[in-house]
Amino acid sequence: MPAYSIKLKGSDLSLIANPPPNSLRAQYATRLAFLIAGFSGAAWAPIIPYVKLRCGLTDAHLGLFLLCLGMGSIVAMPIAGSLAGRFGCRWIIAVATLAVCCSLPVLSSSNIIPLLAGALIIFGAGVGSIDCVVNVQAVIVERACQNTMMSGFHGLFSVGGLLGAIGVSTLLSLGFSPFQASLAVVVLLMLSAFLALPGLLTGRTHSESGPAFAFPHGIVLIIGVMCFIVFLAEGAAIDWSAVFLTTVRHVDMRYTGLGYVAFASTMTIGRLLGDRLVRHVSGRVLVTGGSLLAALGMLLVTIIPVWQMTLLGYALVGAGCANVVPVLYSAVGRQTFMPEHLAVSAITTLGYSGILVGPAALGFVAQIVNLPFALGSIGVLLVFVTMMGLMLPQALINGKTPK
Repeated sequence: MPAYSIKLKGSDLSLIANPPPNSLRAQYATRLAFLIAGFSGAAWAPIIPYVKLRCGLTDAHLGLFLLCLGMGSIVAMPIAGSLAGRFGCRWIIAVATLAVCCSLPVLSSSNIIPLLAGALIIFGAGVGSIDCVVNVQAVIVERACQNTMMSGFHGLFSVGGLLGAIGVSTLLSLGFSPFQASLAVVVLLMLSAFLALPGLLTGRTHSESGPAFAFPHGIVLIIGVMCFIVFLAEGAAIDWSAVFLTTVRHVDMRYTGLGYVAFASTMTIGRLLGDRLVRHVSGRVLVTGGSLLAALGMLLVTIIPVWQMTLLGYALVGAGCANVVPVLYSAVGRQTFMPEHLAVSAITTLGYSGILVGPAALGFVAQIVNLPFALGSIGVLLVFVTMMGLMLPQALINGKTPK
């Protein structure tokens, strides 16, 4: 088997990969892996109201239940990032996809709380591991190709999310049970993983003597906090949009997946156009302007008591958030404060805690005050992202490696 050596920035380490990271095969596999990551997470969203109803959960209980998903992901992400650094991305993604496929049918059918909690932890670990490792691969592939690709990669994540939400919602509206819909998801995930695995990287990206994990510091910490807030907005759309439309806007349960569909549609379009935007628009503008637009959308969701305006609000949130995270991940690939595999693992763990642990916290806030207040607070936090975006070094966020 041929080996390919690529010099990593700032070190004398080499990456042994099959295929080479700048090949079309690696690019296509990365795109398909992002599609898998988005599809697996979003397929769960339309099933949440059924779990809530089947188990008789309150908002607070649902928030606590969703915390299991966050626990699984937060624990698994640093481990997955470290393993990807030592052994490559291929088999970590394969095992994580298998974990998702085994746990989703349990989540869609069981009413035994301890069993559901365990399945959700496994599901969260699988989704979190995929999300972390595909970003490690994306950073390597983008730099090897010397071309702007991160928004396109994340765009496929959004395409996967859109397909997952629309597909499962459609099956449910046609009379399929949640369990039957989950089996369809499992078949598609297994087929996609089979096609993607040969093109995923297998080589080690750092020396054996390096640390397995490091806490983010410096500019990496700032980027991680920004990702946390943006992912919190996305997590609210995934985990709470259906519940919000059901309980607050009184939309029929069969159509409550439309909230996430509105969010994912505009995010998908924005990210698919993102690589072109990044070449012509300042990264600072994309981060600050996008976060302000998302803040406006979230406030629209919570303030105007008309379900059509709620869908419009979610659409604005998706459009605003679309290219914030891809720009920040590209910046992580350029920074020199931390080795890239540690930086990606650290900000993915911190950032994705917003999409995983954040919605659980929203459940407790909703129980104490109400759900509109909990979601409205995210709009305020998105304004904070705008302020932090103004603090990032110009050269780093606009695509140049700082000296």
